[in-house]
Amino acid sequence: MLALDCPTQSYDWGSADAIPGFQRRPAEGGPVAEVWVGTHPLGTAQYVDRSGARRALTAASGELAFMLKVLAADRPLSIQAHPNAVRARAGFEAEEARGIPVDAPERVFKDPYPKPEMVYALSTFDTLVGFRPTAEILRVLAPLGQATTVSLAKQLRDNPGFAGIVRLVEGLLGAPPAADAVAEIVEQCREALAEGIDIKRAYATAVEIADHFPGDVGVVISLLLNRLTLQPGEAAYLGAGIIHAHLSGMCLEVMVSSDNVLRAGLTSKHVDPEGLVLCLEEGMSRVARVTPQLFGTSTDVFSPTREFALSVTQSSQADPDGVALPHLGQRLLVCTGGDVTLLNARDEALHLHRGDAAYADESDGGLRIVGAGEVAQAYVPSGAAGRLDDLL
Repeated sequence: MLALDCPTQSYDWGSADAIPGFQRRPAEGGPVAEVWVGTHPLGTAQYVDRSGARRALTAASGELAFMLKVLAADRPLSIQAHPNAVRARAGFEAEEARGIPVDAPERVFKDPYPKPEMVYALSTFDTLVGFRPTAEILRVLAPLGQATTVSLAKQLRDNPGFAGIVRLVEGLLGAPPAADAVAEIVEQCREALAEGIDIKRAYATAVEIADHFPGDVGVVISLLLNRLTLQPGEAAYLGAGIIHAHLSGMCLEVMVSSDNVLRAGLTSKHVDPEGLVLCLEEGMSRVARVTPQLFGTSTDVFSPTREFALSVTQSSQADPDGVALPHLGQRLLVCTGGDVTLLNARDEALHLHRGDAAYADESDGGLRIVGAGEVAQAYVPSGAAGRLDDLL
C-alpha cells in the first residue's frame, strides 16, 4: 500500500475552499477544481519510497487504465462530450501528425483513449446531462417567444427525435444567436419564473448559467438538456457521446485514464463544435442513475461498465475487526470522511484521514478498513481489460 500525493488542477470554474477543506488544509485564494488520483501523464500521483525518494506512481503501478478524481465546481463547466475509442484514436493520431503539442491550448485529443466516466456525489451535485425528450423540449420552448426559440421549435416539430435535437445543437453552434438575442431569452425565462412557471427547471437553469456566461450560446443549449440533481451517495454514468455540463457541487469522478474533452460553450478553453456534434451522433439521448449493488453490509458498488467500478465503504466502531473492501487487483482509494486505518492481507497498516489517497495492488491482497469513516475505491472489475492498450 502506498500513500499518494496527488496533483491538483486550478481551472477557473473550481472552488476556492471545497477541496482544500476536504483535504484539511487552508485555502490559498485561487480556485481548486480537481484532484487527480492516478497515472495520467498530465497529472501523475507520487509516493515516497523506502529510501525516502519521491517517485511517480507509475514506478510501482505501471500505467493504470482507470483514474479517480475529486471535483469541486463553484460555477458551470463547459458543455462537452467525450469520444468513443474509435474517434479518440483517430483524433489523437491526426493531431500528432499535425505536430500540435499535447499541452497546447488548441489540442483536443491528449491521448488515444475513450473517456467514459461516472460521477459520485459528495455533496448535492447539479449537472446537465443528456437531451430532454422532443415533447418536453417543445413544452420548454413554447412560452418563449424570442425568434431563436420560435425557430428551434419549428425545426424540431419538422424533424423530431434524437437526430433532430442533434441538428438543433449543430445549428446553434454553427450560427450562434447574438448576445442580445440570448439576453432576450433569459429575460423571458426570468418572467416565466416570476409567474411561477418552470418546466423541469429549464428556465431556472438558463438564468443561473447566464449569470456566469451572459450571451453564450450554451445558455440556449441548456434548455434542451436534462437537469439532474444527485444527493450525496448517488451516482450517474456518462458514456461516450453523452452531452453534459456540470453546474455545481463536489463529487468523485471515476473514468478511463484519459483527458479527451470536446467542448462547445460555457468555457474560455478551446472549443470544437464540429467534433462535439460528431460525438453526439454516436451517443444516447439520456443517461440513467447508477443503482449500486451491496457488497457485505457496509459497501455500495457502482459498476456501470467493464472499464471501471467504484466501491464506497463505511466503517464504524461497531466493526472492531474492520470492514472488508471488494476486489483484489490494482486499486486507487480516497478517504471521503472520518479517520480510518487501511489494512492489507499482511496486516500492514496505512492511516487515512479525510482527503487522503492511496494505491494498493495484487500483492496487498484483500483490504479492510478499521475506524469511523468512509473510503471510496476505484478499480477495473475482475475479468475486464486492465490495461489502457486493451481499450484501443
